[in-house]
Amino acid sequence: MSGHRVLIALRGDEVAWRFDKTAEALVCDIADSGEVTSRAEIIFARSSAEDLCEYVLAHGIDTVVAGGMEEEYYHYLRWKRVEVIDNVAGELAPVLERLARGRLSSGDILFATGGA
Repeated sequence: MSGHRVLIALRGDEVAWRFDKTAEALVCDIADSGEVTSRAEIIFARSSAEDLCEYVLAHGIDTVVAGGMEEEYYHYLRWKRVEVIDNVAGELAPVLERLARGRLSSGDILFATGGA
């Protein structure tokens, strides 16, 4: 299978500030070309890092994007060979665009500039 599947923990239209405090996620398939080939918003019954981790493993997620993440879950996902890009803050559109281009890094802060 080419490309990869990503899960972005959400709070509204932004990356969730805490992995364990969100009940929303966006799951996308990204082709090797950088094209987002599918996207689905997932709503969980409760905010639970355990539920998110279980979903990630059950659905073949390759990469997880989130704000803060407890070390226990970070190391668990890495142990299960899931790439974790954490400490990300920003609006979904620029985060997804940078992720699709393979240029999203832990610690990136991506909010739209201007406006008010």
